[in-house]
Amino acid sequence: MAKNDLISGSIWDEYSNQVIRRMDEPTHQGEITEEQAKEIGGKLIVADFGAESCGDAVRLYWVVNEETDVIESSKFKSFGCGTAIASSDVMAELCIGKTVDEAVKITNIDVEHALRDHPDVPAVPPQKMHCSVMAYDVIKKAAGEYKGVDMESFETEVIICECARVTLGTIQEVIKINDLKTVEEITDYTKAGAFCKSCIKPGGHEEKDIYLVDILTDVRAEMEHDRLKNAADASAAGESSFDKMTIVQRIKVIDEILDTDIRPMLMMDGGNMEIIDIKENIPHYDLYIRYLGACNGCASGDTGTLYAIESVLKQKVDENIRVLPI
Repeated sequence: MAKNDLISGSIWDEYSNQVIRRMDEPTHQGEITEEQAKEIGGKLIVADFGAESCGDAVRLYWVVNEETDVIESSKFKSFGCGTAIASSDVMAELCIGKTVDEAVKITNIDVEHALRDHPDVPAVPPQKMHCSVMAYDVIKKAAGEYKGVDMESFETEVIICECARVTLGTIQEVIKINDLKTVEEITDYTKAGAFCKSCIKPGGHEEKDIYLVDILTDVRAEMEHDRLKNAADASAAGESSFDKMTIVQRIKVIDEILDTDIRPMLMMDGGNMEIIDIKENIPHYDLYIRYLGACNGCASGDTGTLYAIESVLKQKVDENIRVLPI
């Protein structure tokens, strides 16, 4: 493939030399016949898989030694783009010499990494990552054909991000453990949504049953429900109300609310805030704060932002709180 076959040099540079070589001269492209399988001394397995979103399809041929379950030979045919050909070629190569159970553990990430020129540089642009997913899926299809089971039986968890093979359970757990508040944070922690981005929200390359925005909303709602329940349980158990708390306890309670409801909003604009002190001025509790970053000197710090902070604290902590910036 000549460099001018692609739209621009910048697009060319997003593909590894491994991908380009296997696009033009795939090593394992072809078919295996029943006669050839008998000569090798194994069972011929033929599996087809297609991606409805892009129309690509791949056919995988295996010759499996039925005594050892080892894949003695592996070839493919691809009806798709150059990246699909390259991914299928390295996928077929990775299968050779493995047992069927070992081959099922080959992921699309393994395929993409095998196509890299450098361990830290992706082999393909993010929007083409789905091609290696198709290679992963056809392995499961072939293993299912050999074992006489449905390919879905090899998938024990719900996969949300096909590109990075990130499960629903993993995403939910990471959100809770790290108190994540944005989809960008989920991507930073798990790599879900970092490639073709279809799993982030509706309207992407492929339609999904559930998206990262849905999971984040549901988990955050669950976390808030648990927080309120714990607060109600604590109140029922006779724990101190705000007016009975020490200054340290009051600051801790307020800081938790700020972390959940206020600071993310400020940080989106490059700002933040810190608690300086809290003093009793009965019937009020005067909370002294200092704005940080972009919030320092911002006109809304004494108007809209201040009102938002005070309203949240009045609603969730104590109706007599007053917020005073210094």
